[in-house]
Amino acid sequence: MKRRHLAPAVLAAATLVLTGCVNTDVAGGDAATPDAAHEARTWSEIEASGVLKVGTIVDYPPNEFKTDDGEPTGWAVDLVAAIASELGLEVEWEVLQFDSILPRIEGGTIDVGVGSFGDTLERQEAVDFVNYSEAGTLWAAQPGSDVDPDAACGLTIAVMATGTQHLIELPERDAACREAGEPPIVIEPYTGQPEVTNAVVLGKADAFSADSPVTIDAASQLDGELEVVGDLFDTVPYGFPVAKGSDLSPRLADALQRLIDDGTYLEILERGKSEGGAIEAATINAGTE
Repeated sequence: MKRRHLAPAVLAAATLVLTGCVNTDVAGGDAATPDAAHEARTWSEIEASGVLKVGTIVDYPPNEFKTDDGEPTGWAVDLVAAIASELGLEVEWEVLQFDSILPRIEGGTIDVGVGSFGDTLERQEAVDFVNYSEAGTLWAAQPGSDVDPDAACGLTIAVMATGTQHLIELPERDAACREAGEPPIVIEPYTGQPEVTNAVVLGKADAFSADSPVTIDAASQLDGELEVVGDLFDTVPYGFPVAKGSDLSPRLADALQRLIDDGTYLEILERGKSEGGAIEAATINAGTE
């Protein structure tokens, strides 16, 4: 699975240089309780410091992963670096687990999160989202399989832990199977997408469910070992989470819009082969479900 990261890493090498420092020790923390000892920094405080504090995951290629040297990379990471540069800021990166990012934002210890977050109404209760792309869900399985996402009862499906597919999509499919008297779906969560993909390639799972850019990337990198099955569904906006009511949100959105208008945005998505989710206008809290 490590080799699968090399092709996106080569693509990312041509992207904007990531400025600032990075803590590559994956932090966890109590994902359920925000750090009440801090308040979110205002735009004036961020601007005065010259640094944007960003927490990111590094296990969801091509959106967010890491180089062989352990540095955050991926098209979403590059996009935040470009937004920060547009605002005259350097980036201080902190590598985090997915489920610790929102509590860290609520607690004020980071300014922005990068984690392929679907912008949902439930999440909007805790944070605001600066929307930067759209993605749906796609499944992948070994070539020649007869896997159908709409006929998955009795199958073992790998998924990244605590994401939308793990918490919403697959439980809903499993409940429908049980209600119909069909065999249940065996849901196998893993902490990172490489492990999810590997489970299918090695035959430990019949298929995996993931965000569409991730599934497309995996099938492309592992051509002959993996293929997309079924159609795209459940399209939602991606968003960079920031503190609720923060005056940072409009600054990020304005900077993103400038990158959209001058073509930098599309170039970054194309390097990550994710231009299919490109948007024309930066928005805040576009999620409606």
